[in-house]
This record gives sequence, structure tokens and C-alpha cells, in this order.
Amino acid sequence: MSDSTRLRPMRLRTRVTLLFVLVGLLTSLSLSFVSYFVARSYLLDRRDDSVERQAFTNAEFVRSQLETRRNEAFELINSVRTEQGGFAVLHLGRENLFYSQDLRFTQNAFPSDLIDNTLEGTSSYQRFTLADEAYIGMGVSIPAAEAHYFEAFPIDDDQRALTIIGSALVVSTLVIGAVAGASGWIVSRRLMRPLQRVTEAAGDIAIGGLDTRLEPEADPDLSRLVASFNDMADAVQTRIEREARFASDVSHELRSPVTALAAAVEVLDARRADLSDRTQQALDVVVSQVRRFDQMVLDLLELSRMDVGIVDVHREDVDLVEFVSRVAQRYDLADLRIDIEPGSSPIASIDKRRFERIVANLLENARLHGGGPKRVVVEGGAGSPTRLAVEDSGPGVAPSERARIFERFARGSAGRTRVGGTGLGLALVAEHARAHGGEVWVEDVPSGGARFVVEIPGGSR
Repeated sequence: MSDSTRLRPMRLRTRVTLLFVLVGLLTSLSLSFVSYFVARSYLLDRRDDSVERQAFTNAEFVRSQLETRRNEAFELINSVRTEQGGFAVLHLGRENLFYSQDLRFTQNAFPSDLIDNTLEGTSSYQRFTLADEAYIGMGVSIPAAEAHYFEAFPIDDDQRALTIIGSALVVSTLVIGAVAGASGWIVSRRLMRPLQRVTEAAGDIAIGGLDTRLEPEADPDLSRLVASFNDMADAVQTRIEREARFASDVSHELRSPVTALAAAVEVLDARRADLSDRTQQALDVVVSQVRRFDQMVLDLLELSRMDVGIVDVHREDVDLVEFVSRVAQRYDLADLRIDIEPGSSPIASIDKRRFERIVANLLENARLHGGGPKRVVVEGGAGSPTRLAVEDSGPGVAPSERARIFERFARGSAGRTRVGGTGLGLALVAEHARAHGGEVWVEDVPSGGARFVVEIPGGSR
């Protein structure tokens, strides 16, 4: 194995990003040490001062309120603002009663030494642990009111404080590294933006936007790239449009001889009584295949018109239940069950000609490959997308075939063993659904069979 095979060059974006990360290491190291000393100062020097200051402030508030609210000691202690997660206890010396903010945390939650020292008249300070949580307990004697105020402030224990301080170095390094990496990524993205535009344009062309072109660039090197890409896109568009016109022209030219052939076959079929049994069998094959060929030509003409952009949609409000019922009757399915889901509206804004083709093709597909249509379900509407589902009694569609089955001339495993159909019916369903701005898919029916669903976004009122 050669060195060139083992060592593949890194992408430009990766190299730029790594450069920014390496440059940011010195900054991240400096910031980490600063974070360490700030955290240490905050945790060790400031915390004690803030605890003492808040405890005495709350104790002074309690003293001032006891002058007029001594009989409301429970309401008074609950009006004291403690830190989140903290709690307070008030002791009235004259009555020798304790009042807690939270019944879960009474005077017994505080260390006994803290309670004793405070009750003896000495304000006390002590760290303690309660239910695996660390606290700073502060006891303040209030002689003027013959009371004592206790407050617990939630804190981290010393080990957790040291962990936080030690983690500051790692956190700051990660932060600066992430910032440096993000900056490098942004800069590299700006450098790669012209190539990104080429990629997006190529993607648009791949999904059908054949008229997509790149805007001219001022940079001479990029200008050559743009010109080459646009020339290639012109050639691709010309080639595809020529092939689409060819398919349309061929289908159109086939229409006349197929029509004449169908008429001649119909004449023969009208006089089939004069033919022998064997000739009648041959005639039946010819009649069925000519009709199939005629339908295939019609389908190809319709698809070719869509390929060249003839997709006018003339919407009107239609009751889908009545509409599907009329279509089913024309196809000798007058007894077809049509259900509307509870809370759904049958009124949809559709192109009647296109939607009739959708319904007819789904019913024909169910007849040929699904053991016949079992029922049609209408759901949605009333401001949400309208869905029409055709369920059959067949073997269903394998998950591996559910996307491909809507391609032209594609047949599922169930369709390969059956005669009939043109292989274009479901492709036309997909095209007409897209013309409505919707989509079509197939799923399983819990009771067995396939369920073909057509959804029209915003197509109902």
C-alpha cells in the first residue's frame, strides 16, 4: 500500500478549523486559570459574607414584624424570603415555640450545637448536611424581641466546591476550543460558499429545476467555474427536453395507427360469431392487447404533457363521497363502501379531471393486483389536508417496493404474476397528486391488504 493511499489529505474546511483551534489553545489556557481564581474567590470568600448578610437582614425583618405580629408567627416566618432550596425556623423565647416554613424542615434539621448556642444568645454559624445536601446554617439571636431566627442556605460541600474549581479549567478549555472551532468553521464556510452554490444548483437540477443557473462571479477563477457549470446545465437541459419531446412525439404518432388498429379489431370482434373457436381465442388476445396498447399510449401522452410542464390545475369545491361514488359506478363498483372518518369534512378543492384519474387508477390497481377494492376512506379537511385512501384485499406491498411502485413501468411482486395494466397507472396517480401539491404513498391495512393514500395539503375547506 502506497503512502498516498494511506495518508489522505484533509479537507480544506477541516484544515482551517484545526488551525483556529490550535491558535485558540493559548487563549483557552489563560481563560481557564482566570476562571479558576474567580470561582475560588466566589466560593470561599464571598459566600460566607453573603450568607451572614442575608441572615441578619432577614432577622431584622423578623424583629420589626414581631412587634405587631407576634401572634402571627407562622404567617410571619412564611413571609421571609429565603434562597431557593433553603428554609427558615423562628423560635419565640417567651412562649418557647418553634415555627417552620416547611414542616419537613423543623428545628431538628439544624445541628444541636447551632441551636444551643443561638438559644444561649450567641449568633452562630455552622456547615451541616441534610439528606445528602450541604447547607450553611445561621442562627441569629434577637434579644429585643425575645426570639431566635435560624436559616439554612443550600451550598455545595467542600469536595464539590473543589470539583467545580477543578472543572473550571476543563470547561474554559472546551469553551474556547468550541469558539475557535466554530470561528474556523464559519471562515471555512465562507471560503467554500462558491462551491456550495454549485452543489445546490446541481441538486436543484437533479430534482427537476433544469433552468437553474449560477450567477456571474467577479473573481476570474470562479467566473470560469460558473461558465463551465452553466454550459453543462444548458447541455443537460437541451438533452432532457429533446428526449421528452421525442417521447411525446412518438406517443402522438402512435395514437393514429393504434386508433385505426383498435377500430379494425372492434369490427372483427363484432363478427366473432363467424369465426372458429380457435380464431375467437386469438381474437380475444388481440383485442385485449390492442386495448392495453391504446391505454398505454394515452398514459404516455398524459405523462409527456406533464414532463414538459403542462400541469394546469382548475380547482373547485367537490363532495368527495359523492364524487368517488360516481367514479366507482362508472367502473361497475356501485357497491363499493365509502367511509368518512368522524370529524372529517368531505368537501375538498380539487381538479375534478385529475382527481377522477387518481381515483380510477387506484380502483383499477386494486382490481388488478389487490383482489378488488375493499373500501374508500375520506379523512381530514375542514382546514387540514384532505386524505383519500383506497384499501384492497390483496397481499399488500412489501416495504422494499413501496417507493419504487410509483415509478413508471414499475410493478410490485404481486403485479408481476398478473396480466393487465400498463405499468403507468400509479405513476399517473403520483403525478396528478403532485400537480395538486400533494403526495401519495402505500401502507398496510391491519386486517390485511394494501392502503393507497393520496394527501392534498390545504385542499379542503
